[in-house]
Amino acid sequence: MILLNDLHPAKGSNKKPKRLGQGPGSGNGKTAGKGNKGDKARTGGGVRPGFEGGQMPLTRRTPKRGFNNYRFAKVFQIVNIAELDKKFNAGDEINSEVLLNARIIRKKNIPVKILGEGDLTKALKIKASAFSKSASEKIKAAGGSCEVI
Repeated sequence: MILLNDLHPAKGSNKKPKRLGQGPGSGNGKTAGKGNKGDKARTGGGVRPGFEGGQMPLTRRTPKRGFNNYRFAKVFQIVNIAELDKKFNAGDEINSEVLLNARIIRKKNIPVKILGEGDLTKALKIKASAFSKSASEKIKAAGGSCEVI
């Protein structure tokens, strides 16, 4: 049986912190394990990541070639027709404002693209910035309409 007054941490689990700058007897006195002078010996010392001592860093030495589409990519908020089937009734007119109020999309100013994942059982009138081929086919098959804004 273990008594409360016998409780103690497991051997080796509690380690005393390194006491820096406590005189020569501590083994970490004088320079406190930091050596003599230099950038790393100072408070807040050290160099930023990627710094190579003044030499031109690798990221700046390597040539930058090729095309990156990042600046020109069209960003859409994506909505699947399965979500629309769950949240709306037959004959409803759906646009970005309605989707925002239903909390299907997060922002009003980013264009919306409707994708064809899932099944649509109701006829819905949907106005969006873009439609996938499968989404427009499923919407029309259910008796609804797609209008590109």
